[in-house]
Amino acid sequence: MIQYKDLSRQITIIENELDGYEEILSQLNTSVGAKVIGITGPPGAGKSTLLNALISELCIKHKVAVIAVDPSSPFSHGALLGDRLRMMQHHNNSNVYIRSLATRGVLGGLSAKTMEVADLCRNAGFDYVFIETVGVGQSEMEIVSLADVTVLVLVPESGDDIQAMKAGIMEAADMYVINKHDRDGADRLFLHLSNLLQMHHKPATILKTSAINNEGILQLLSMIEKALENPNENTLLDKVYLRVMHLLYGQCRKKINSLDFRHQLEEEIKSGNFNIHKFVKNIRF
Repeated sequence: MIQYKDLSRQITIIENELDGYEEILSQLNTSVGAKVIGITGPPGAGKSTLLNALISELCIKHKVAVIAVDPSSPFSHGALLGDRLRMMQHHNNSNVYIRSLATRGVLGGLSAKTMEVADLCRNAGFDYVFIETVGVGQSEMEIVSLADVTVLVLVPESGDDIQAMKAGIMEAADMYVINKHDRDGADRLFLHLSNLLQMHHKPATILKTSAINNEGILQLLSMIEKALENPNENTLLDKVYLRVMHLLYGQCRKKINSLDFRHQLEEEIKSGNFNIHKFVKNIRF
């Protein structure tokens, strides 16, 4: 049985980089474990409601972990929304574990430690790990490298937003959900999405749902299962590569003393012969 208190304590250690966090991570087998499903999309698309419906179906027979990434409070740097408000109906379910992570100013739709926390949950005995991003549209590309399957949730009113999104997450998602399909414009959005995906030579994996009415949820689960059963090996390599690069960037940031670095930058600028490209090239870690 999964000990949720122990898991919560380990997540806190990892998220805050307390003593022992590197040892916890180094003992994980990141090539096995639960599959990770990313739920992303713009604010107001109904991601949390859709995720609630998916959990309700899965938790009957499976153990499910949810990592909900929330905007940070500018004062406490903690999550503003929080799991207990978003998914109260599953709070006391022994088959469901929910943890909120704050972005803490990190762009990309995820928290700085989402990858590490997801790896921990993958190894904790769950059958599925869901990650719900903060909901910032096309900048949420990091979820694509982290999740085995990425679901982009849209609503009929999203039609005008797609033009801005298509260069990013629109092209990278594995499947597309038009939630709240009873609203005007759902059919038009479906056609628009189909044409867009055809232009980019992607399979038109599009589904209409109404999460609040539990419509289309079983079909979505079937689509997710099918995608998990048939992974693309080249895509898998790309995902692992992006994750490694993300961790390397994090290691580089740690090796830079921000105060010393700022002072060095200030002196270079004052010299009157400052070249930003040469400066960056000469940085030693």
